[in-house]
Amino acid sequence: MHRREFLRYSGLGVATWATGTGTSWVAPMQVGCAAITWGGNDPAAITDIAAAGYPGIQLRASAVQRWRETPDALKALLAQHHLAFPVLSSGSVPFEAARLAESAALHTQHARFARAAGCRYVQVTDERPRNQTPQADDYLRMGRALSDIGARMADEGVTLVYHNHMDALGERPDEVARILDAANADHVKLLLDVAHWQAAGGDPVAAVSQYASRIAVVHLKDLEQPAPGGSATSYRFRELGAGRVDLPSVLAALNATGFAGWGIVELDGVPDPAQSPRYYAESSRRYLEAHNVRVTR
Repeated sequence: MHRREFLRYSGLGVATWATGTGTSWVAPMQVGCAAITWGGNDPAAITDIAAAGYPGIQLRASAVQRWRETPDALKALLAQHHLAFPVLSSGSVPFEAARLAESAALHTQHARFARAAGCRYVQVTDERPRNQTPQADDYLRMGRALSDIGARMADEGVTLVYHNHMDALGERPDEVARILDAANADHVKLLLDVAHWQAAGGDPVAAVSQYASRIAVVHLKDLEQPAPGGSATSYRFRELGAGRVDLPSVLAALNATGFAGWGIVELDGVPDPAQSPRYYAESSRRYLEAHNVRVTR
């Protein structure tokens, strides 16, 4: 994050880390919350996330559908709730070469909308081929496709962030490495999802150090693996502190590398249908506060 971008957001919230010496210092990492838990009800997500005390929100393509013709209205609504809009989730990039041109056009449209609504980063995932094993050329092609889309997004004034994801071409750490190695580092940054990384067999703490110069956004989430009653390879995403991700070490690694981007609390769905998305957002915020990360507005 450039200095002027940090200054732009610094009035909206900071994370304060305890040093263990009786004093504290202010880290430039911002902490937001993703709207995915609200299942497309973005107005409710905006209201609840603001009420839960987060300074920023990540929205999905459902927000594009709702405010496609009126991005200024979304921008005004977010300002009313004192929420920054750091990340828009734009969807996936297809595996098939024949679909890449259409996909690039769609993601560029989303980037244009994002910029108009005050968003800085646009997230994409990718698709894994069905019934076949990816080959070396497939990772190379995806890296080049992401570079093309990222360059188009840069022309629109936003930055592409690539999200490692289960069941995607970039699932395992070695696959993510192949794709990022083939992509233009200026136009393709990394959104490191620590729970997806661990579910794929990786060490998220090591990933923070390995990709320190490439990470622009981090998804903060937890993971049960295996899932209750599931097979040995099953998993379920959880609120912070309810799973097996070593989140204190992740936070310490981000601190050590001087991470100055956004940490987005994300939970794909409520584990207990009797509880609300806001309940889990507040639970994760309390977890961060208990581990010396104070989210302020």
